[in-house]
Amino acid sequence: MAILSSTVRRSLHRLLTQTSTKLPTNNATALSSVANRGRAAIISRRAIHSTSVVADALDMADTFSRRHVGPNEEDTKLMLQSIGFDSFESLVSSTVPSDILYPKPLNLQPALSESEALSKIATMAGKNKVMKSYIGMGYYDTIVPNVILRNMFENPGWYTSYTPYQAEIAQGRLEMLLNFQTLCSDLTGLPMSVSSLLDESTAAAEAMQMCYSLKGKKGKKNKFFVSSDVHPQTISLIQTRAEVIGIEVIVGDHSTSDVDSGDYCGAVVQYPNTYGSVQSPGEPYADFTTRAHAGGAMVICATDLMSLAKLAPPSSWGADIAVGSAQRFGVPMGFGGPHAGFLSTNDKYSRKMPARIIGVTIDSEGKPCLRMAMQTREQHIRRDKATSNICTAQALLAKMAA
Repeated sequence: MAILSSTVRRSLHRLLTQTSTKLPTNNATALSSVANRGRAAIISRRAIHSTSVVADALDMADTFSRRHVGPNEEDTKLMLQSIGFDSFESLVSSTVPSDILYPKPLNLQPALSESEALSKIATMAGKNKVMKSYIGMGYYDTIVPNVILRNMFENPGWYTSYTPYQAEIAQGRLEMLLNFQTLCSDLTGLPMSVSSLLDESTAAAEAMQMCYSLKGKKGKKNKFFVSSDVHPQTISLIQTRAEVIGIEVIVGDHSTSDVDSGDYCGAVVQYPNTYGSVQSPGEPYADFTTRAHAGGAMVICATDLMSLAKLAPPSSWGADIAVGSAQRFGVPMGFGGPHAGFLSTNDKYSRKMPARIIGVTIDSEGKPCLRMAMQTREQHIRRDKATSNICTAQALLAKMAA
């Protein structure tokens, strides 16, 4: 007898163990009968879960298309007929302008099964070389606790979740995001924190936009000072964002800057700086902050949360906003990201904060519960009231860090 594929063997095993029908006494006849039934079961299952898949029991069983829960051919015809079309081609040709419609089929490679795709991805990933990192600049190797790795990072209950719009089914996720906010507020000494941002550089750019919104004026007081000891990737992103919204970025030595001139809406310093010094040489940050405030400018502290377990919080020397990354708290470097960014500030600036804030309230039975208390991007509120269009938080990594 020919050797059966693993797909057929699994089907035979399932049918042999689940069926109560007596099999013929002849083994060959029995095997043939069960194999045919197994083949029919596979074909039936494929027809239900896909639009047009040629089924064969000897095919790869882990193809993506056969697991797609979609309409079958009959359902597709009925849907097309209900809107007056007899095929997908006629639907597309009637809705897509002919001058942008590509006339030929796409030159795509044959579809891979799940096992084939994983094998190909593993081969590609194997080309990466994991070396000792001496780059610094906000990136530090960490150890991810196995309990966090297993129960959170690799758990689809955590990593497939989207924005917790329905608070009644998201209390656990909301609690972890509240823990993240509390962590950031405790270490920075600033009472209001968002429930994560894309990364440190993005958080710094959002903080700059806050400063401009609160203190700046178009064509006047539109300068923003950046210490040359800030991480280079942060400087670069700030410059990119500033060019679009009309802010003039001045990069230099904080000690010799003229932030007290009245022309600046804000300034940012790194604490510890990109070279590892707690403060950049020269004027103490507290004195620099006093000068900036005298000129009507706000001060942003780009900082490392782990270092704040030992260092004085930015609020102690007058920083108005603190930003940074939570990567140090057990999040792997991941070849550069992603990592959860944070932004903390004072209560009086809360209405100008980006992203979202998780708050504590009471439910219909008077019991404590959590919800998204503040949402400031244009997807959530009126565009003219939005303070940010940032659309990517790092909720999973924020929960890991918390």
